[in-house]
Amino acid sequence: MKSSFRDDDVILLLKDITGLVEPQEAKERECLIQQGKHYSEMLPVEYVPTEPYMRIYENALSCFAKPTAEAIEVLADRIMAEKAGDVVLVSLARAGTPIGVLLKRYLRLKFHLNAPHYSISIIRGRGIDQNAMQYLLDRYPPKDLLFVDGWIGKGAIWTQLKQDVALYPGVSADLAVVADPAKIGALCGTTEDILIPSSCLNCTVTGLISRTFLREDVIGKDDFHGAVYYGELAESDLTYPFIEEIERNFDLKREHDISRPTAQKLTGLQEVEKIAKDFDVGDINLIKPGIGETTRVLLRRVPWKILVAEQYENDPSLFPILQLAKEKNVPVAYYPLMHYKTCGIIKKMADA
Repeated sequence: MKSSFRDDDVILLLKDITGLVEPQEAKERECLIQQGKHYSEMLPVEYVPTEPYMRIYENALSCFAKPTAEAIEVLADRIMAEKAGDVVLVSLARAGTPIGVLLKRYLRLKFHLNAPHYSISIIRGRGIDQNAMQYLLDRYPPKDLLFVDGWIGKGAIWTQLKQDVALYPGVSADLAVVADPAKIGALCGTTEDILIPSSCLNCTVTGLISRTFLREDVIGKDDFHGAVYYGELAESDLTYPFIEEIERNFDLKREHDISRPTAQKLTGLQEVEKIAKDFDVGDINLIKPGIGETTRVLLRRVPWKILVAEQYENDPSLFPILQLAKEKNVPVAYYPLMHYKTCGIIKKMADA
């Protein structure tokens, strides 16, 4: 799979489907998804950031590189405390991939560990890429594999992961993430709903690759899941400026509490269920909590409403979301969120 990631940072276990699939506009995709077509059978048109949005992104990177770096440090220290041996980083494409690169670099800097790093696909409702899993298990002991992602929203992908890896004896269902605001007990760097700057952009901060794709007329039974390489956006590629800015903020001498946070009785999923009831949303998959997930709603879905916890009205971590909402004319409402700073609700297309 071609990408702008360096081979010594990550190996992508993906099939290059560049030119084989025509991207579709958000409204067309959203109608098809809500009529029952699976989201992995289509690709979105990549959002081209406006100049005001890019200024906000650059400011977000400047402001939030340090807390992101510190959360990655905590995560890496917890990984080393729990794994106590060899580790193979398996990031979930695509949001997990730059996080896996940063973890690999920090582990090398602090612990002199050159952890192999691969990126594979997992798709909600379709499962993990079994061919990619077999590739890894042919080369490494099952106990060494550690899955990596950017953040947890309400926990849907982790639920999918736990279901899928049950088929592979010895493989841990742990998911290492920078942030777990849902507080469901993931191996994380923080339980705060922090702004991870890479969540603000799509392919231009994730190696110029699309989200992953699975459709039987394009992906054969022996193929890895697919992705597109957006080479035409090379001049806008910010993958390594992001990675290098976070890396500059690593502090190898910083002390951390490495005990893993415990799951809370009231989880993010329960909060999502309350939001669904309050706003008469019949499908909780239309509710995307947290900064990362809300940004995704604005970048590649059809948003109906953005919820913001009132105490974070002027929080700089929400500036990218508020700028996107302004550009797309999406209403912003205050709501007493407990786990998250913000939440995106996707429009029911029957009401559009």
